[in-house]
Amino acid sequence: MSTNVFLAPPSIFYGAKAIKEATNKLIGLGNKALIVSGNSAVRLGYIKEITDILDQNNIEAVIYAQIGAEPDDNHVSKGVDLYQNNSCDFLIAIGGGSPLDAAKAIGLMVTNPGQVSDYMGLGKVENPIPPLVAIPTTAGTGSEVTQYTIINDIANDIKMLIGSPYLIPEAAIVDPVLTLSVPSRVTAATGIDALTHAIEGYTSIKNQPLTDNLALSAINRIAKNLRIACSEGDNQEARSQMILAAMEAGMVINNSSVTLVHGMSRPIGALFHIPHGVSNALLLGDCLDYAKDGNIERFARVAKAMGVADTYNSNLELAKAGIEAIKKLCADIKIPNILDLGIKQEEFLAQIDKMADDALASGSPANTYRQPSKADIVKIYKQLI
Repeated sequence: MSTNVFLAPPSIFYGAKAIKEATNKLIGLGNKALIVSGNSAVRLGYIKEITDILDQNNIEAVIYAQIGAEPDDNHVSKGVDLYQNNSCDFLIAIGGGSPLDAAKAIGLMVTNPGQVSDYMGLGKVENPIPPLVAIPTTAGTGSEVTQYTIINDIANDIKMLIGSPYLIPEAAIVDPVLTLSVPSRVTAATGIDALTHAIEGYTSIKNQPLTDNLALSAINRIAKNLRIACSEGDNQEARSQMILAAMEAGMVINNSSVTLVHGMSRPIGALFHIPHGVSNALLLGDCLDYAKDGNIERFARVAKAMGVADTYNSNLELAKAGIEAIKKLCADIKIPNILDLGIKQEEFLAQIDKMADDALASGSPANTYRQPSKADIVKIYKQLI
């Protein structure tokens, strides 16, 4: 049996009001925090809840609440300046995947020389980042438990994937209450992102026993709860199950990586600026249709985790039924298509060659059991139109 390495944050606080339970962790990391977030975390009072805890323990905070849906290298540079000019010594990130990813990249550039683009890829980070506490407010990326960050390179119109164990947060604070106000369309997109993580990690050539169990658990939770979370936003049980599934799926990709869907999704997001979960959902069915023949048994188990009854004559038929169940879930929660998103057919077609090159260059498609060629990727992109 080969040796597997399983990476996760040293501390995970999970449950309602987890921030209060994590007070000792928050106050033990430094004397001045840079809090990285978007505007909604300020508007909803989440930042104040954190700063109140810090104030009560004589810890200062600088607030950087300017992270939008797609963090880029300019956001990172501004954050680094704030961190250094105010003599901060640790980071707190609260929000969706974007603020969490931005905080990781800010930490990276505080302790490492050069430009963000120098670290694109895996294993290039030389120095640990400052202590980081990650607090998700959406159930999607699982960034609170991963070694990855995705940052837009404005000059080159690409999403940079950077991966290093040094980027894993010191602590994750996972409170389902923080997700109750998330709109249905965001719940849908982030939920499909989490589902994609779980499926891709399970069907990756890098799968391992620990991640297998987490992946199947996450798939099952999402299959049972995502529709409810989208239609009943205040259903705390569904929200709890979804944020737990997102965290499970985050730990899956942290150790088993992603495959074809993510490789093809990032270029769409970079060029057409659509939410990451939506670009995953656009591709999910077609990519799984392609990938299933590489390991039919695993895709059959995915189908069972999706709740598909094992009444078929073969694993292939069961796997196909599982993919149809995934497509139906996307339809039920009203995931839009390319044209719904306002992307013009001719503009999309004009970018396919570049997107295929960028997808292959990311390395993610190489984790797929059925290895795709550029021609395969081009064909899948064209199926979206």
